[in-house]
Amino acid sequence: MAFNGTWKVDRNENYEKFMEAMGVNLMKRKLGAHDNLKITIQQDGNKFTVNESSNFRTLDIEFTLGVSFEYSLADGTELTGSWNMEGNKLVGKFNRKDNGKLLTAYREIVGDELVQTYIYEGVEAKRVFKRG
Repeated sequence: MAFNGTWKVDRNENYEKFMEAMGVNLMKRKLGAHDNLKITIQQDGNKFTVNESSNFRTLDIEFTLGVSFEYSLADGTELTGSWNMEGNKLVGKFNRKDNGKLLTAYREIVGDELVQTYIYEGVEAKRVFKRG
């Protein structure tokens, strides 16, 4: 249950390059890099409720570990996939609906931070969140 709480984005590493690999246009990349994303996570056993709130949208997501679901990124890219626990990491494997390519995401607690890592087409980015 270490993920429980509200997390505010603190810094990004290689995030604009990742968005570029995903096909996000320049204007949306510039805005996306400064979206003030806040994530609230509530875990109840294998069930998670996540609220994502940014300058662009607010979205509630519910998922169960190992169960596939659909999700849309802020730029409208549609994905289908699932989250699983591997040790103390949440590992998400999602396929894009438009081209079938894999987006892998990791969420883990490192010290007092929530680190989200994204990998797409060999490009890796991180978004680091602090409790807020």
